[in-house]
Amino acid sequence: MKSFPQTETTFLLQGPAGNLEVLATPIAENTTQKSAIAIICHPHPLHGGTMTNKVVTTLARAFRDIGLRTVRFNFRGVGKSEGSYAEGIGETDDLLAVVKWVKEVFPDTDIWLAGFSFGSCVAIRAATMIPVAQLVCIAPPVSRFDLAGLPPVTCPWLIIQGDQDEVVVPEEVFAWAENLNPPPTLIRMQGAGHFFHGRLLELRDILEVALA
Repeated sequence: MKSFPQTETTFLLQGPAGNLEVLATPIAENTTQKSAIAIICHPHPLHGGTMTNKVVTTLARAFRDIGLRTVRFNFRGVGKSEGSYAEGIGETDDLLAVVKWVKEVFPDTDIWLAGFSFGSCVAIRAATMIPVAQLVCIAPPVSRFDLAGLPPVTCPWLIIQGDQDEVVVPEEVFAWAENLNPPPTLIRMQGAGHFFHGRLLELRDILEVALA
């Protein structure tokens, strides 16, 4: 794919472990386009995470509605993406390959990185390695992945965490976020579980208000 598609399109992109399945979405009609593209990372590949996950889709719709093109992709070993699970390290390489394609298509466009659960930790790792204009993390499982030794994230950073999360311990996320320097913007969603069941429209509204 040598250019960004004009309609929502799925295609294969060469990645470090073989082909990656990518879904590119243009901005919504009647929307003022921002000079940025959001790349969104999905939940854990070994626990059913894919680029069509409902929270990932909610992120994509929120970005689209505020004027960003979006790119979702399946990590290695998921869907039509080749390879096998690589402990978050290989998946970070997958993300960087997608970033490389975006920068080839739009050299002067800012990169936004976003992720849900496992995908948020991959996005955090990448945000310490490349220039990123905005980072968005939904329910990051901070105690399950070694983030302590990473350089600081210096771009604007939004974290959204439900306080009734049954997969990620909310208090661990809150304590971790409070100790970050520079500090991210942390939004606590009262009563929300890990998958935001019944709360996806509210999550979308919160994202659009916080990022617009």
